[in-house]
Amino acid sequence: VQLQASGGGLVQSGGSLRLSCQASGFTLDQYTIGWFRQAPGKQRELVAGITRGLNTSYADSVKGRFTISRDDAKNAVYLDMNSLKPEDTAVYICRGQPMGTTTQYWGRGTLVTVSS
Repeated sequence: VQLQASGGGLVQSGGSLRLSCQASGFTLDQYTIGWFRQAPGKQRELVAGITRGLNTSYADSVKGRFTISRDDAKNAVYLDMNSLKPEDTAVYICRGQPMGTTTQYWGRGTLVTVSS
């Protein structure tokens, strides 16, 4: 069971990035997926989540700017980030949780750096 985040990079303030969370060794369609981020010296925080039924949730700090989506045929979840701000700079990590369980699988993160 593996989750791999990708798509991070350096972008200017106001720019956009698309992050991908690719699963291998299992199918994502039975999982709730969350995108988390952790900035230096700060606690990890939940940025966005999506359920099997396509219910989504967002942190207040990213509402209206970030969009989470899933493509079960590609076994992937995406995070489209627009109007990026320097405070969005962090390592972004995806987490999978099988529905109805407390089991969690954490992927390796991808670094997003937003310059002012």
